[in-house]
Amino acid sequence: MTHSKTKTSFYRRLYVAHLINTGCHSVPAITAETGMPRRTAQDTIKALDELDIHCAFIGATKDGAYKILDWGPIDQDWVVNNVTKIKRVLAL
Repeated sequence: MTHSKTKTSFYRRLYVAHLINTGCHSVPAITAETGMPRRTAQDTIKALDELDIHCAFIGATKDGAYKILDWGPIDQDWVVNNVTKIKRVLAL
């Protein structure tokens, strides 16, 4: 089944936020987990703010990590409970 760009973009952002929140919190780790290109991972992290998901890079450039500070209007429990569905939509 083909999904709209809007849906896949939204789900990609939710999934990246979920990964960051569960310990996969660097661009190399996200690219390894998802197979997405580095630039896509970086752009997705930057775009989290558009959903009012507040993400910050904590620490030094070489050994820091991203952290979700606030999920905003997104129900984090929904994301956790629907990870399988999200991954299926993203073909992961």
